[in-house]
Amino acid sequence: MEKLMQYVWQHRLWTQQDMRTTDGRVVQVIDPGRLNTDAGPDFFNAKIKLDGETWAGNVEIHYKASDWFRHHHDQDAAYDSVILHVVDKDDAPIYRKNGQLIPQLRMPCSPEFHERYQHLVGNSHSELPCSEEIATLPQIYVSDWLGALAHERLYNKVERINGLLETYHGDWEEVCYITIARCLGFGINGDAFERLAASMPLRFMRKHSDSLLSIEALLFGQSGLLDNVNAIGDAYLSSLVTEYQFLANKFSLRRPSALGWKMARMRPANFPHRRIALLAAMIHGGFNMMWRIKQVTTIENAHELFDVRLSGYWSCHYTFGPQSSTSQRAISDASINILLINAVAPLIYAHAMSCKDNDLCDHAITLLQAIPPEKNSIIEMFSRAGIKSQNAFATQALIELRRQYCETHKCLYCRIGHRMLASKVRK
Repeated sequence: MEKLMQYVWQHRLWTQQDMRTTDGRVVQVIDPGRLNTDAGPDFFNAKIKLDGETWAGNVEIHYKASDWFRHHHDQDAAYDSVILHVVDKDDAPIYRKNGQLIPQLRMPCSPEFHERYQHLVGNSHSELPCSEEIATLPQIYVSDWLGALAHERLYNKVERINGLLETYHGDWEEVCYITIARCLGFGINGDAFERLAASMPLRFMRKHSDSLLSIEALLFGQSGLLDNVNAIGDAYLSSLVTEYQFLANKFSLRRPSALGWKMARMRPANFPHRRIALLAAMIHGGFNMMWRIKQVTTIENAHELFDVRLSGYWSCHYTFGPQSSTSQRAISDASINILLINAVAPLIYAHAMSCKDNDLCDHAITLLQAIPPEKNSIIEMFSRAGIKSQNAFATQALIELRRQYCETHKCLYCRIGHRMLASKVRK
């Protein structure tokens, strides 16, 4: 309730025409102040008038006035700067630590406003509670917000890349390798793939980049997927085990603890074995993927980065064991698009930001706009509400909206939610 009251105060959405303190003084809000998300009063540097006299200081908001004492603000000197206490329930006078009475204002939220807020935040996990109204909003309003969300999602991915750059001392190829490895987990095995890549640095594999068997042995050995396998009668598997034992001793490798690979209810083409084989094929002959990414000019060029054909054992296996009727192609076009969205475009943008190349930043956005829209339950949900997506830039915005605002109950901070709530107050 207090968050809703803070929202009403911050955006001047109170319904009273004549606001007065509990002792009868007329209240005029000149500046509601700046919302404080840390310890201390809720709003800093507010400015109000009480019976025409200007006051400057901080504002504290509670559902019940008595919460002032329950939170021990009366014993905290940080709250001596409070010039106004805003409450829904006026059940007690409140005082500063020095004993001075603090002006108190009742600002009840209307039942309709509170009900609307509860409808939005209470149903955000199971449905899209604003679906009926979204289609009625001006298109320019929705498109501006979605554009900002798409950039927000891209920036978050860039921040992860920047963190890796700091860890790996600016080695773009190593960061590219880690980023792509994580993306090969396609969400469900992303953490496991990143830990695998971190445990198997490129500098070791580059020493054996001319041997696909050596690279596969290093990756499969570090992954733990060679543990407890029956290599009897399987020459390839026996060679992997032997090669890994030799190389692990040579490089004094430490295997990460149980990576927790997930394969239940997963299509065989998405098994981690197949993805590791793809990663090994990309490293075989020398890994210079970041250099290649920087040369990308079209969506076709970008697809060529991952258009890998698996040979030998992995041309007819999804995992260790019996042969399967698999495709030599390592990954589908739809999966390549996911890699372009989550790895290639963010890497281009991160590199562009590091060298302050605005044209290259625009190129990353153009790449996302050239990728077909993603297909998942989130996109379908918004489509039913009337928001159609033309490309991956738009679908990334919708995923960010759902994940960061709907599912976290941050309707108050969503531009769509704000407009809907504010319109209810103004009617």
